[in-house]
Amino acid sequence: MEISKAELASAAAASSGAGNQTQELMGAEVLVKALQAEGVQYVWGYPGGAVLYIYDAFYKQDTIQHVLVRHEQAAVHAADGYARATGDVGVALVTSGPGLTNAVTGIATAYMDSIPMVIISGQVPTAAIGLDAFQECDTVGITRPIVKHNFLVKDPKDLAMTMKKAFHIARSGRPGPVVVDVPKDVSFKKTPYAGYPDKVEMRSYNPVRKGHGGQIRKALQLLLNAKRPYIYTGGGVLLGNACNELRTLVDMLGYPVTNTLMGLGAYPASDRKFLGMLGMHGTIEANNAMQNCDVLLAVGARFDDRVIGNPKHFALNDRKIIHVDIDPSSISKRVKVDIPIVGDVKDVLTELISMIRESTTKPDAGALADWWKTIEAWRSRDCLKYDRGNKDVIKPQYVVETLWNMTKDADAYITSDVGQHQMWAAQYYRFDEPRRWINSGGLGTMGVGIPYAMGIKLAKPDSEVFTITGEGSVQMCIQELSTCLQYNTPIKICSLNNRYLGMVRQWQEIEYSGRYSHSYMDALPNFVKLAEAYGHVGMLIERPQDVEPALREARKLKDRTVFMDFRTDPTENVFPMVKAGMGITEMLLGAEDL
Repeated sequence: MEISKAELASAAAASSGAGNQTQELMGAEVLVKALQAEGVQYVWGYPGGAVLYIYDAFYKQDTIQHVLVRHEQAAVHAADGYARATGDVGVALVTSGPGLTNAVTGIATAYMDSIPMVIISGQVPTAAIGLDAFQECDTVGITRPIVKHNFLVKDPKDLAMTMKKAFHIARSGRPGPVVVDVPKDVSFKKTPYAGYPDKVEMRSYNPVRKGHGGQIRKALQLLLNAKRPYIYTGGGVLLGNACNELRTLVDMLGYPVTNTLMGLGAYPASDRKFLGMLGMHGTIEANNAMQNCDVLLAVGARFDDRVIGNPKHFALNDRKIIHVDIDPSSISKRVKVDIPIVGDVKDVLTELISMIRESTTKPDAGALADWWKTIEAWRSRDCLKYDRGNKDVIKPQYVVETLWNMTKDADAYITSDVGQHQMWAAQYYRFDEPRRWINSGGLGTMGVGIPYAMGIKLAKPDSEVFTITGEGSVQMCIQELSTCLQYNTPIKICSLNNRYLGMVRQWQEIEYSGRYSHSYMDALPNFVKLAEAYGHVGMLIERPQDVEPALREARKLKDRTVFMDFRTDPTENVFPMVKAGMGITEMLLGAEDL
């Protein structure tokens, strides 16, 4: 049966309940129609025996582009990157058994960062489930701890409603990945299909959107009477599309603001009220303000270990904490708060802004001026300084800073892998807009950089997409250079190659007396030749004076993927740094503190 553009209209009509006619469709065809009705444009996947009926249904339609990756992990990462950059639900398709287990890292990555996704997995026929059939695994059991929800569909008549529920769960409340496991016989059998459901009701799932008015009024009084206020925001502001509201609130009050690693871009880094990223590799001013404020407004953040360090140290200073989050389980999970507000951050901030406008109480200008003087004294220490004048070796910070200077006014997206290069990107690329910084925060997954960039480039073909990576991380999904060629996603890869697993080496230097156990890369490929073997452009950059020309040349090659192998200083460490078990103000600022 053909599922074409002409039938997309019927799927849309079905979702509005207009004059539907019942058809007999295979489960696989119902699945594709569900994706069409949800407005899905791209699906990243890899075929296998359990999903061949689904792939056959994809072959017979022309509204959804399927992207064939080279590894299932990359399929989920690419769909994840797409979701992070667009705010839409990302969709991946994998086969049973190893297809699903290969996807687990990608699913867990999305789960830790609350990314809306639907992952469709094939399964052995229902009669074979539990019999150790070829390429069988317990998908529901394996993924249960790393999904927002999962489904095993046992009857094709349930497919349409299950897909409706999956997308609803993925995108509403605190977003997250949802797995739909489809046995092969369910994709093959026919079922009456009267159209895609236009609404979904789930008695057990009704996330709160509107914050409690009384709690918001209490928060208002605390904020307006604060002497040393601070606004701390995380990825929830981006996920909740509340950046404009955050900017309005900060500008109205004139209070200092910080973002977590996942929240960068929610407030413009170029604005003086922004104190930089806080936490383990945060700035002095951001961390000291966090510890010494008297009223803290936390929005869409979760006080995780990389942000506040040792909770006992954090609790030493008395402060009043207001915590706004759509997920009630995140509130008072690690740090006890005084005013919990459960609700959608956009709605809560909108109501708070309205109350501030109506209030006759104004912030204490004198106290706020003194607070800013204290902050500026911390800021004057310039904790992100490095040897900018070095002409002998490329400093990794210089590569990131040069890229930022060249692209700060461009339509650019930055993805990163995980390690030292990730922290340098967060510190030295000053993000002014939301959803431009795409990285793995919660799980810290190496290998995400290229797949993220592929997903974004498909969604944003006219934008520049850069991956900042290291020679360790980049090899974990480097096979996706093949996918970049096949689907014409010309990304730019900046590899800060220091010949070490840099963050591991840094910890071994500081915490393990320089015992560099298995952190040195003894047999690296020739990345220039490797890039060329995949059909792309490779560049080797070994001198500081060649960094800017190389980036300029790469940017000119708009239609080519370019791999830039920057040979950087192998001894450089990420500072500031908070050691494990220490408080966030107990920072190492450089080699002199070691």
